[in-house]
Amino acid sequence: MKTELRKTLGFFSCFSVAVGLVVASSTLVSLGQGMGLAGGGFVIAMAAAWILQLFSAQSYAELACMMPHAGGLRSYTKVALGSLPAMAAVILAYIIPNLFAAPAELAVAGSVITETFTPGIPPVLWGGLLLAVLTITNVIGVDIFAKLQIIFTMTMMISMALLGIIGLTGIGTLPAPVMPDQPFNPMGMGVFGLTALAIWLYIGIEFVTPMAQEAKQPEKNIPKAMIYGLLAIFFVNLVYGYASLKFVPAEQLTTSNHPHVDMALAMLGRPGMIWISVVSIFASASTINTVIGVVPRMLYGMAVSRELPRVFRLIHPRFQTPWVGILFMAGAMSVTYFGGIHEAPNLIVYILAACCSWLFSYVIAHIDVLILRRRYPSQRRPYKTPFYPIPQIIGSLGMVYAIINIAPVPEMESIIFRLVGVMIACTLVYVIFWLRFVIKEPMFRPMDIQEAQEEWGLVEKELYKNGIPATFVIAPGSGSTSSATTI
Repeated sequence: MKTELRKTLGFFSCFSVAVGLVVASSTLVSLGQGMGLAGGGFVIAMAAAWILQLFSAQSYAELACMMPHAGGLRSYTKVALGSLPAMAAVILAYIIPNLFAAPAELAVAGSVITETFTPGIPPVLWGGLLLAVLTITNVIGVDIFAKLQIIFTMTMMISMALLGIIGLTGIGTLPAPVMPDQPFNPMGMGVFGLTALAIWLYIGIEFVTPMAQEAKQPEKNIPKAMIYGLLAIFFVNLVYGYASLKFVPAEQLTTSNHPHVDMALAMLGRPGMIWISVVSIFASASTINTVIGVVPRMLYGMAVSRELPRVFRLIHPRFQTPWVGILFMAGAMSVTYFGGIHEAPNLIVYILAACCSWLFSYVIAHIDVLILRRRYPSQRRPYKTPFYPIPQIIGSLGMVYAIINIAPVPEMESIIFRLVGVMIACTLVYVIFWLRFVIKEPMFRPMDIQEAQEEWGLVEKELYKNGIPATFVIAPGSGSTSSATTI
């Protein structure tokens, strides 16, 4: 049986995946609230976050081209740091944050549908219906939204850019309200405390790296896809954000759970509201579909590697889908969603908690590069980080700073860190118990790179045997969109 992946993905495919993984409704909430808090000065935090994510992209590009395997961060970290950090990185970055950020997407979608189209129906019903439909379609394998991912993503990017340009130029818009004068950066140096909020605008750009096995010239196309993707996202958010300040009061941007819809309504009236609402719903649906469809494949792969219970290896006999993982993720998201997120007055708290958890994975990626450079200096690296080790050192310190200053206002700090503490505690309890008492493996013994390559081959053969795509692109609950790449 052939297990080698075909190299069919060019630059545009990689770029579309990188951009599509990032753009979602929750990023628009972050953008609007950031603009409301810091005014035009939020661009400073956006630029700082952009640089940090550029450094992260460099580390991920080097790791992906050195070890072009679909396992992504888990594979790199197992070779650099051992099983415990590898498992913890995956769970903290890809699985647990989705239990907060993905339900937040459901809440945004439900709120937008109710306010735009069906004022008499509670938003929670729309979010629950969306979750149920996408769960069913993923179990039976009808991956509609994933197949249309690029269309949805490009529609959202182009729509945001057009709305932003229309708003800034005033062409065809309603009269802009008279806003009170305010300085460019009312927060002063405190604006850097919003870096973590701004990172959510770019988070997930690195998830094109698991496609390195299928990319043509990955040493060129993977880094370029991330760099140009970051540039495109920065531009779109910049014009939309500044147009929002022109039409929506800062206080409304700060407190709204859908500031992007408020902006389109103020600028173009109901047609604008319908336009951005449809785009926002598509983005949320694509994100939720990805979480339900792709994360269970990660659970499946971890179960094949004995890092999760064997039940996650069960495949539906008819539809050839990892139905146990799908139902597990949908059920866990339902608990969080109906347990309170849909009623939360400020969704940004849950988004930032997921972001904080995710930021640990970027620190681990930088550490992986530093360790592997020393441990395997002669290993072939088709792409090497320019100016090494500056991006890794500054990137790690910047992420730590963003974690410490995760709360944009002091009132949010305690609840964000409480949520993050629960995530970390649950992760460590599970990983330590599983490694110590179930599979009885050393927690911090790095796997030799040759041994790791043998394990990767076994996992991919298992994936092929059960008809499961071997390469997956993940969105977190960061609110990112993505799709599974079928082989």
